[in-house]
Amino acid sequence: MVSATYDSYNTIGRRSTVFSTKGVVCSSQALASEAGIRILRNGGNAADAAVAMAAALNVVEPCNTGIGGDVFALFYSATTRTVHAVNGSGRSPKALTLPKVREMGIEGNKFKYDNVHAATVPGACAAWVDIVGKWGSGKVGFKEILEPAITLAEEGFVVHQQAAYEWSTYADTLRQQASGKDYPFLVDGETPKAGEYFRNPALAKTFRTVAKEGKDGFYKGEIAKAIVNELQGRGSLMTLEDLASHESDFVQPISYTYGPEKLTVHECPPNGQGLAALIALGILDVLQEDGVVNLAEYEEGSAEWMHALIEAMRLAFADAHAYIADPKFSDVPVDALLSKKYLRERAKLFDPKKAVAQYHQGQPIPSSDTVYFTAADQEGNAISMINSNYLGFGTAIVPEGWGFSIQNRGMGFDLREGSPNVLEGGKRPYHTIIPAMVTQGDELFMAFGVMGGAMQPQGHLQTFLNVVHRSHHAQAALDTKRFCIGGLSYTSTTPIYNDTIAFEDGIPEEVIQKLKDMGHKIDVVKGLEQVVFGKGQMIVQTKDKRSGKRVWAAGSDPRGDGCALPQI
Repeated sequence: MVSATYDSYNTIGRRSTVFSTKGVVCSSQALASEAGIRILRNGGNAADAAVAMAAALNVVEPCNTGIGGDVFALFYSATTRTVHAVNGSGRSPKALTLPKVREMGIEGNKFKYDNVHAATVPGACAAWVDIVGKWGSGKVGFKEILEPAITLAEEGFVVHQQAAYEWSTYADTLRQQASGKDYPFLVDGETPKAGEYFRNPALAKTFRTVAKEGKDGFYKGEIAKAIVNELQGRGSLMTLEDLASHESDFVQPISYTYGPEKLTVHECPPNGQGLAALIALGILDVLQEDGVVNLAEYEEGSAEWMHALIEAMRLAFADAHAYIADPKFSDVPVDALLSKKYLRERAKLFDPKKAVAQYHQGQPIPSSDTVYFTAADQEGNAISMINSNYLGFGTAIVPEGWGFSIQNRGMGFDLREGSPNVLEGGKRPYHTIIPAMVTQGDELFMAFGVMGGAMQPQGHLQTFLNVVHRSHHAQAALDTKRFCIGGLSYTSTTPIYNDTIAFEDGIPEEVIQKLKDMGHKIDVVKGLEQVVFGKGQMIVQTKDKRSGKRVWAAGSDPRGDGCALPQI
């Protein structure tokens, strides 16, 4: 198995990789990581722990995630020695069609972030229940899994720094949607500051209902009625039947096997954008096979390294936005797009000396606000999971009395005839949230992800290659400075860079200048807005040579409030 080195690690990042021979969890909030570890200690497995973290993150980081959003996950089963996938994304209301939207007088190519018609059926609750039912240990009940989140919501917690900042950027939207009601995400009309105490007892009520009644308690009971009443009161066409008919889909992952080490990167299939990461990886693979690029010989963080990754990613985005859609409505030619023949044709567009590859058929859509988390257990199972409201609090519309906001994932639809991703009733939109896993043969090598809209496939590409070609281990791979094509000001809701590349503060000026000379448009992003480069988590499986024991090596992104925690 490929192995990363530790020799120079301390000179790379300010955090240490976390190790465990039992289990380990990683998330963007320390309190959520503790929830996951508690479940592992109580006999749960990786899937149980991940759902506990998902619920806890809803409480402590509601500006990014929640039960009113969607979920995708990959699960490595130590029993079957294979990777499995679940698509927990929701669909548009069945009555919401493009002609209907035009009748309402809605113009443009996309729904606005606060438009009630951007609200799709929340898929998260069903996915949480189904993940535990399908992949869980059976040793801990769903009520026990939700208990840490219930306690946090009911008894309260102290808001952390990055979450407070991200929360504050949506203050105006929250006030607008509150409409004078008892609104759970504001305290005296303001968002909570770092270090301030916060409670959300209404969300605890939601979790208790789901713990007792299962997903029917969300999709067919009082919660469903509250969702429909709130949305229809604002003009939505969402019905109780739309909610009651929702189902998670357990699907076959898509994958690409990279390099002579035969590392297979697994992604969830469309309607998710994981295909974009695989196309970019494939283009770089054939460029190396044909001797055009040699990533192993490039200096770390050099202009040559950055240029190759940027151009491959631009080409991948062109295809992603031309083809990715709900496969039940459109034919997505995954196998053809990942074939060596096609990838080699695309690679011919790459020029090692200048920026020429452009994403003509579409641009990366605005960055989204998401949580990614991962867990592994002592049996050898691992899960890679992501949960999102899409932009911030989603629509920021809250079913009265239940403490969560409803996503605006419908922004992913195209409001233009002829697009494979055109709005249709009962359809899933183009989805940005993507978890990832890597295997070597039938052995798990890595579970990882980087959150944040169009940053996600770019983050997958950069962190994976950091491990493979830079010999970085989990924490170092996450610490390394990143770029983001089509970056977004965190306080904005529309792209400000267009074809400009956002570069993280700290990348050497000489590298930036060389890239500018090659034709790249670059803007440097500093401070808290560096969240545009995503907040990733990573677990790598290694083996101790002397004892033969499995060792989990985990890292958590310094751009977030979270941490990796080991089981003892």
